[in-house]
Amino acid sequence: MAVETKVMNCIMCPMGCEMTVTMEDGKFASVTGNTCPRGAKYAQDEVTAPKRMLTSTVNVEGGLLPLLPVVSATVLPKERVVECAAFLRGVTVKAPIKTGDVVVENILGLGVNVIASRDMDKI
Repeated sequence: MAVETKVMNCIMCPMGCEMTVTMEDGKFASVTGNTCPRGAKYAQDEVTAPKRMLTSTVNVEGGLLPLLPVVSATVLPKERVVECAAFLRGVTVKAPIKTGDVVVENILGLGVNVIASRDMDKI
């Protein structure tokens, strides 16, 4: 049985607990050092299937500014973030746009919408 440990800092709250994750045969086994259950969940997710939010911009047609800031509505698989960002480079929306409007529905079939993170008025 191969045992591996990883040390990481939790990002779920300002405490920033230093946690040690134990992996046995490449699978999550345990975590120590966390002071709350959120830390344990974060550690397990981070070593088995890391996820990240995506923030980016898309082109705007007829808007007061040429770019609209956007964000993923939920987290995406970490290994697909760069691919999603590349996809967004080819997206153009038409003004006006309101904060929370869906800009891209179900990006790359991941079940995550990309939404506007600010209003964009028309020229």
